[in-house]
Amino acid sequence: MRIGLAYNQKPLPDSSLDDPSGANDAFVEWDEPSTIDAVERALGLFGSVVRLEADALFPQKLALARPHLLFNMAEGLHGANREAHIPAICEYLGVHYTGSDPLTLSLTLHKARAKEILAQRGVPTAPFALVEHAAEISRITLPFPLFVKPVAEGSGKGIFANNLCHNVAELRDRVSFLLKEYAQPVLVEAYLPGREFTVAILGNGPDARCLPLVGFDFTTLPAGATPVYGFEAKWIWDTAEHQLEIYECPARVPDPIRRGIEQVALAAYHALGCRDWCRIDVRMDGQGVPNIVELNPLPGIIPDPRMNSCFPKAARAAGMDYDALIQSVVRVAWRRLMGRELPGEQRIEASA
Repeated sequence: MRIGLAYNQKPLPDSSLDDPSGANDAFVEWDEPSTIDAVERALGLFGSVVRLEADALFPQKLALARPHLLFNMAEGLHGANREAHIPAICEYLGVHYTGSDPLTLSLTLHKARAKEILAQRGVPTAPFALVEHAAEISRITLPFPLFVKPVAEGSGKGIFANNLCHNVAELRDRVSFLLKEYAQPVLVEAYLPGREFTVAILGNGPDARCLPLVGFDFTTLPAGATPVYGFEAKWIWDTAEHQLEIYECPARVPDPIRRGIEQVALAAYHALGCRDWCRIDVRMDGQGVPNIVELNPLPGIIPDPRMNSCFPKAARAAGMDYDALIQSVVRVAWRRLMGRELPGEQRIEASA
């Protein structure tokens, strides 16, 4: 079997690649060489692996390689549909691939479009407004406090501790900054004051299952920090050398609360048409109701446990090492595509 591996590798610090946002988090969604190497090793179980960097030559490289299956972990670079580019090219060329389709990837990256669908389907998500121009701020009627973020970013990009706004002056300042820095609309949401979790999901249809919940203990953040899992918590305060003791997996919550979080996450997974796997962020409102924050159908999968990548962390709690996690995604995708198990492979269920 020939497996393709689509990826974007973080550039070297002196790279001449354009920074599309003008911010220092431009390539935070892309993967380090160590992650790409680890995924390639795991995929080697199934046969030969062909690396296909998701650059301008990707369509030609894919057409020449013609893999039996493409493992997609490419985030893309330009535009609100960047995560959909690789799956769309695969569909154009008739190449099977892992993960969600172009429509789902575009919808989930645009947080406002995703929230509209969730609300229509009755899945709880915080009230929100979308601001495209600073002049629209005066028309927002949501009660403070409000949290703001770029509408189409991931991996904590543009989500800073000072994005929590308590009054109109703070709101105007932060929205204006984000509009300028990220050149895209800004999502303004009612702030959810409760606990936050992230839910790793594997599978399709009725077989989709949640791995053990990852909970966040915001009391471990620096004194006075806003209790959110944003850019600083992911990439600045938490490092391999000085780990932030923010993570709790499995999260210590009563079973009824755990089941409620899982139910909401699975409802969002199906509402947006996710396939094979996805990591979904959930936060409790003031009444203890779990609300969907966002969906990540191209989840981060850093192999080093010291880096606290949440999907591998949940997999380890479920008894899967890193290789088993990547291989499970391939098996789940093959089952969806072909209606059968991989030749010689036994069915592996995700943990409930």
